[in-house]
Amino acid sequence: MTDTRADIPYADTGEAGFGDFVALLKPRVMSLVVFTALVGLLVAPGTLHPVEALAAIIFIALGAGASGALNMWWDADIDRIMKRTSKRPIPAGKVTPGEALGLGVALSGLSVIMLWLATNALAGFLLAFTILFYAVIYSMWLKRATPQNIVIGGAAGAFPPMIGWVAVTGSISLEACLMFMLIFMWTPPHFWALALFMKSDYHKANVPMLTVTHGRKVTRAHILVYTVALVPFALATGFTSIGGPLYLALALALNAMFLQGAWAIWSRSETDAEADGYAVEKRVFRFSLAYLFLHFGAILAEAALTRLPAYAEFAAKFKILELF
Repeated sequence: MTDTRADIPYADTGEAGFGDFVALLKPRVMSLVVFTALVGLLVAPGTLHPVEALAAIIFIALGAGASGALNMWWDADIDRIMKRTSKRPIPAGKVTPGEALGLGVALSGLSVIMLWLATNALAGFLLAFTILFYAVIYSMWLKRATPQNIVIGGAAGAFPPMIGWVAVTGSISLEACLMFMLIFMWTPPHFWALALFMKSDYHKANVPMLTVTHGRKVTRAHILVYTVALVPFALATGFTSIGGPLYLALALALNAMFLQGAWAIWSRSETDAEADGYAVEKRVFRFSLAYLFLHFGAILAEAALTRLPAYAEFAAKFKILELF
């Protein structure tokens, strides 16, 4: 693939606004990172002082934003080709690639060092590895090298709840690994559902998404396979210390619905999909977003049901409410 980064328009000095730099951080992606990291932090055994907990979430969010800025810097050449990304700050000529790179590197260093200082070394290391994985291993290598890009690259988005857990405990446990696997196995069917109705974008940019390299029929089969593989991890979480009857009930319903959607995608023909404008694929993609948020919401709800009395005692002892 020809590198066209040299042809990207540069912004005039002072043209970029604050909102353009915020957009570099991928705030929508950051919201998922913050939520899952917060869940990992809140359900972990042990406690952090509220100020330390808030600092940890802020620095994890900044790390996610750093990854986004570095990704936009590297992918600016293909972002300008794809309709979905053509209005991002760099291809739109509002922010220069150098500014994006500088912001990404600065936030990377700041977030890792400050998370380390606010919590522990392992949490800082995991955040550093996550940034490296997303910016270098996924963005610079896997994304343009293999149709399995989103499978392996999905690990970057799966680390935040583990980082939140480690920030409290200083160690990795089965529960942290299951939260990781929940996101890791969810990522391929989620993005491949999107790719089914966005194939032309990836094709124009010469990105080897599975729909481009192997076609939609193979992609549909992969969605079903990975959704089936996701279910055991989702249900197993319910039998750990972070699960419970509420989580299990919701997980059973959500996974049955996800499997039904994946089956519907696999069983329909391309002619049918084109006829209704990929309505099923779009519906499954939207549902997959709710699927993940609801699973982590249920994990949080289980913790709230079991820990509210203990937290109330902790808050009273240390007069936490007086902080607000």
